[in-house]
Amino acid sequence: MSVMLFIERVYMAIVILYVKLLGKKIYTKYNLEKMKEDLEINKSHPKVLVQIPMFNEKEVYKISIGAACRLSWPSDRVIVQVLDDSTNLVLKELVEFECLKWIEMGVNVKYETRNNRNDFQPDEDFLWRTLPYLLENPKLGLAQARWKFVLTSEEKFEVVSSTAICVGLLTCFPYNGFSLVNADECLMTRLQEMSLDYHFSVEQEVGSSTCSFFGFNGTAGVWQIQTIEDAGGWKDRTTVEDMDLAVRASLKGWKFIFVGDLGVKNELPSTFKAYRYQQHRWSFGPSNLFRKMTKEIILCERVTIWKRLHLIYEFFIVRKIIAHWVTFFFYCIVIPASVLVPEIQLTKPIAIYIPVPEIQLTKPIAIYIPATITLLNAVCTPRSFHLIVFWILFENVMSLLRTKAAIIGLLEANRVNEWVDPCIGADDGDLHAILRNLQHAIWKQSLLRVSDTASRGIFHNGVWIYGDICT
Repeated sequence: MSVMLFIERVYMAIVILYVKLLGKKIYTKYNLEKMKEDLEINKSHPKVLVQIPMFNEKEVYKISIGAACRLSWPSDRVIVQVLDDSTNLVLKELVEFECLKWIEMGVNVKYETRNNRNDFQPDEDFLWRTLPYLLENPKLGLAQARWKFVLTSEEKFEVVSSTAICVGLLTCFPYNGFSLVNADECLMTRLQEMSLDYHFSVEQEVGSSTCSFFGFNGTAGVWQIQTIEDAGGWKDRTTVEDMDLAVRASLKGWKFIFVGDLGVKNELPSTFKAYRYQQHRWSFGPSNLFRKMTKEIILCERVTIWKRLHLIYEFFIVRKIIAHWVTFFFYCIVIPASVLVPEIQLTKPIAIYIPVPEIQLTKPIAIYIPATITLLNAVCTPRSFHLIVFWILFENVMSLLRTKAAIIGLLEANRVNEWVDPCIGADDGDLHAILRNLQHAIWKQSLLRVSDTASRGIFHNGVWIYGDICT
C-alpha cells in the first residue's frame, strides 16, 4: 500500500511541476477580461441566487449576509437567500432582523430555514472570476476555486463573508464559514493549513489538468444548473453530497476546471473536538460513497476507461482509503514496534522477507517511502515547513480516527450517516445582550420603533420578530 501511495504522490508531483513550470494551467487559456466586456456590452448577465446557509453562527451572520448583498453583480439580477437552520431562537431573530435591514436598503433578500450550513468568505469579484468560464465553455459543469487560510497584506483590513451562490443559469456553492481566516490562530490551524494546501495546490490542480475531474469541495465553486439536473440533483445518501454530485456529473461527461489563482477565505476548526468530528465525516463519507458507486463507475460507458480508472483507483482507493491506512500502519504501528519489539527489525535488503521468528522489513519501504510521501505533502506550505515534525505527529494522531472512519464507511456500520459539526456557539445570555444593544441602537437612530412594552420581540414595518428580549 505504501508503494501505491508513493507512486501516486510522485506522479502528481511530476504533473504539477509540468503544469506550473511550463504554464500549462487550464484556466489561463481563458480571457476573463474579454468575457467580462462582452457581458457588460450585451447586458447578458445570468440571474444569480446567492445562498447563505447558516447554523448557530453568532460571529458571522452579519458579515455573511453583508458580503452576499455587496457582491459585484447587477442588482436586478441578484437574489440573496438566507438559509437558516439555527437551533437557537434568539440567534434566529438576529439573522432575520439582519435580512430585514438589507431589504430596507433595496436588496432582494429572502429568509428561509433549512438543514445545511455555511463556512467560506468569497470576495466581491468572485462571480466575475468564475462565471465566465462556464459561459464561454458549455462543456464545463463546474469551476472550483481554492481555499486560502492566510490574508494578504491588502486583505487584512477587509471584512468578507461566506456565501453559497446559485446562479439562474448557473449555481455556485461557497460553504460554511466565519469572519476571517485563522491559519495563524494556533498550532493546530497551522497544521491543518499544511494538509489542505497540498490538496488544493496539487490534487485539485492535477485532476483538473489531466482528467478535467476533481472532487467538488462543497464550497467556492460554480455549477451549471444543467449539470446538476443532468447528474440527478443533490442526494443525501451520504454525508459528502458535494462529492457525490461531482462524481455523478463526471460520469455524465461534464468537465471541471480548477481556478488555482482564485482563493476563497476560509476559517479552520480551532478546537480539536470540532476538527475531530469534521475529519470523521470527511473520512467515512468518501469511503461510503465509493461502496455505493463502484459498480456505477465500472459500468459507465459514457467516459473513457482512463477516467474510470482515475476515479476508482487514484481518487477513491489511494487518496480516500489507502492514504489513511498507510499513515496509521507505518507511523503508528511498524516504526514504534521496531523500537519496542526486538523481533521486528528494519533491515537493508531490497525485498521484504519474513523468516520465523523474526519479521524483517526493508528500509526503503519502512522508512524512505513514508518519509518521501511526508515531504511531498508538506512542501506546498513553505512558511510552515519548520513545523513538519509537529505535522507528522498530528497526522499520526488523526490517522487512527480516519482509518476507523474509512472502515465504517466501507462497511456501512454505525454512524455512517452521522452529520456532526460543532460550530462556534453562543449562549443565550450573550445573545440576549446583543439583542438589547441592538434594540437600544435602533431606538437611538430612529430606524425602527420598538415597543416599550415589548419584552418578547421587535416590531419592524408591520412585521413582528419574535424573541425573548429583556428590555
